[in-house]
Amino acid sequence: MNRLVAIALFMSLVSLLAAQTVENAEPKHFYQRHIAKEREAFVFPLLRESDVVWEQMVWRTIDFREKFNHFFYYPTERRGVEGRRNFAYVVWDAVVAGEIPIYEDDELKIPLDNAAFVERFTKADTIILEIVDDEENYEYKTVLVPKEFISDEMLQIRLKESWYIDKQVTEQNVRIMAMSLTKELYKDHDGDVDYIGTAELFWIPMQSPQVRRLMVRNEATWQQNIAHQPSWEDIFINRMFNSYVTRFSNRFNRSILDYLTGTEAIWESERIESEILNISQDMWEY
Repeated sequence: MNRLVAIALFMSLVSLLAAQTVENAEPKHFYQRHIAKEREAFVFPLLRESDVVWEQMVWRTIDFREKFNHFFYYPTERRGVEGRRNFAYVVWDAVVAGEIPIYEDDELKIPLDNAAFVERFTKADTIILEIVDDEENYEYKTVLVPKEFISDEMLQIRLKESWYIDKQVTEQNVRIMAMSLTKELYKDHDGDVDYIGTAELFWIPMQSPQVRRLMVRNEATWQQNIAHQPSWEDIFINRMFNSYVTRFSNRFNRSILDYLTGTEAIWESERIESEILNISQDMWEY
C-alpha cells in the first residue's frame, strides 16, 4: 500500500514539474509551425521512351536583380526572417551539411565531394597589410583572411530544363533537370574593379529525392501573407519566376552569346521561347 502511495505521489510530482516547465517556457509564436518541415515531395513518374515524341533541352537564367525575382535574393540575413532563408542560403547550408549531391557539370556526370568543395571555397586568402606606427615606421605583415559564403554575391541561378511532349497525355511538359548557383567575379586592377565574368559554383540534380525534399520543406518569402508562403518546389513547378533563355540543344553545342550579342541575342532568346511554347499548338490541325 505504501509503495502504491509513493508511486502515485511521484507521478503527480513529475506531472506538476512538466506542467510548470511548459507554462514557464516562453513561446516563439502563438501556434507551432511544422507543416512545411513534414511535407514530402511529389514523386515524378518515369516515362516510357516510346511515349516521348518530342524533346528539347533548354538552358535559362534567373536574375535576382529583376524586381519579380527579388524573393530569391531576400531576406539577406544569414539566419533568415520568420524561419525563412533566401534561396542561396537554403542550397548552401544543405551542401555544407551533405544533404544534397553536387556535380561539376550540367550533365551530372562528374560528382563533387561536398566537404572538399566547401573547404576549397572557404579557403583563406593571403593578403599583405601595411602597418604604420606613430613614428611613421612602415611594416608589412602577411595575414590570412578566411572567406565566407555570402548570399549577396549570388545574383543569378542557371537552370537546365527538358521540354517534352508525352503522347499519352498529348500535352507539353517541362522538368528542371539541374540547377547551378552563380557568382560574379571581379578583378582589382590599379584601384579599378573590373568585371571578368560569371562562374558556376556547382550543379545540383533537381530530380534527386534529396534535392526535391529540400525544396518542398523550405518556403520562399513570395507574398505578404506569411502564414501561407509557397515552397521552393512550388516556385519551380509553377514557374513563378522571370527568366531568359541562354541556350538550347543544337548540333553546334553553342549558346546564344556564341553567335549573337546585344539586342539580337535578346530577340533570339525570345524567339526560342516562343517557338518552344508553340510546339504543342502546332501538333493540332483545325
